[in-house]
Amino acid sequence: MPEVRPRRPARPREEVLAAAMAAIAEHGLAKLTMAGLGKQLQMSAGHLLYYFGSKDQLLLETLRWSEEQLGERRRTMLGRPGLTAWERFTAYADLYLADGPGDPRWILWVEVWGRSPASEEIRQGQLAIEAPWQADLEALIQDGATAGEFTPGPAAERAVQLRAVLDGFSVPLAVGLPGVRRAESAARVAAVAAALLGTAAVPVAEHQEP
Repeated sequence: MPEVRPRRPARPREEVLAAAMAAIAEHGLAKLTMAGLGKQLQMSAGHLLYYFGSKDQLLLETLRWSEEQLGERRRTMLGRPGLTAWERFTAYADLYLADGPGDPRWILWVEVWGRSPASEEIRQGQLAIEAPWQADLEALIQDGATAGEFTPGPAAERAVQLRAVLDGFSVPLAVGLPGVRRAESAARVAAVAAALLGTAAVPVAEHQEP
């Protein structure tokens, strides 16, 4: 009888998604192949396609996994007792804003946005992944307005505007545009937020030598 080789156990989902995230951040989705990723994980390309269906689906699942992890941190930070609404917003913005050039999470977002116009699946997935960020910021703004820390106003609209500001400052950071620094970007976000929310609690940006 022919020798029966033991099956290699399937890699845990988290290991596959972590490897995909690192590969996409380093090389971009266009250069990622299922065969290459499978070789790295000692899995077949067919096995990966069985679970994810396509590179677009792999991208979405990787981003969703990344955001689920960050969502746990966000909920913990926003739920800390004793924080003012402005302190909660500062924590939210710090978690949202890109860390710097090559931030893996933000490279995933850039890839998703780039593929969204041509894919209904990507667009719907993007909206679903963004929704918890929007909901948490709306609740934060409403709480601040109720407590008198922020001026009254539509929480949903102000949350959309603030997320657009955070997105706008995050992309240049993530792609590494020359002269873009995180501390300065964070201070500019804070200045816009203070004007929009009606608070004077704006942190002073640290001076950085060019």
